Amino acid sequence: MTAIEKKLSGKIVVITGASSGIGKAIALKLAEHGAKVVLGARTQEKLALLAEQIKKTGGEAEYRVTDVKKKEDLHALIQRALSMYDRIDVLINNAGISELSRIDDLDIEGWEEMIDVNIKGVLYGMAAAIPAFKQQKSGHIINIISTSGIKIVPMQGVYAGTKNAVRTISEAFRQESNGEIRITGISPGVVKTDFVNNIKNDSMKFLIKENMEKMAISPNAIANAVLYAIEQPSDVEIGDIVIRPAVQN
Repeated sequence: MTAIEKKLSGKIVVITGASSGIGKAIALKLAEHGAKVVLGARTQEKLALLAEQIKKTGGEAEYRVTDVKKKEDLHALIQRALSMYDRIDVLINNAGISELSRIDDLDIEGWEEMIDVNIKGVLYGMAAAIPAFKQQKSGHIINIISTSGIKIVPMQGVYAGTKNAVRTISEAFRQESNGEIRITGISPGVVKTDFVNNIKNDSMKFLIKENMEKMAISPNAIANAVLYAIEQPSDVEIGDIVIRPAVQN
């Protein structure tokens, strides 16, 4: 084992949105470095395949079908980890959704979906994990945010708003936790995933796919950032990481 692997050996990490894209890359990376991962996502088949992939390479993985819009699902996911391992060291709130459109298009259904997943889903995850962290007197929350909240552009107003809400919540919690529970915000830029396929606006979907082909970085780059944040000594907190293609404006 390398020094990095020893640092993560035995750590219990819960990941939402784990079955594909950035979440899948994070799960594979952390398992490779010795963490025991507990995976949550909506599609059982993808979760089962990922868990099997991790186990075949000598890692340890459990999973539970999880819809982050349902607080009881987040509670059950955390309880699954606690029942298996008696503790949880890291919660990664990765699940997210993007519906891009002009605000005056009034895609209220899309707004509500993003609020439910991107904001409430994160809060539900935190609410499920914080009692265990408090009991242990240690823990680490990692919220996957977005560069969309850093640079505001048309068509991304509500999406960026949900991501900036998470950024604000994360910073407030950092100040409130007095270092006992660490919290990290990671803001990816353009990343090569199938995330774009969920966008209903066809013109935006085409533009984003075109952008991805020109500059997107691998989800593995985000996974490396997560690994870096987790492997720090307990008295070191990585607050914010912005990670994007070098050519992204």
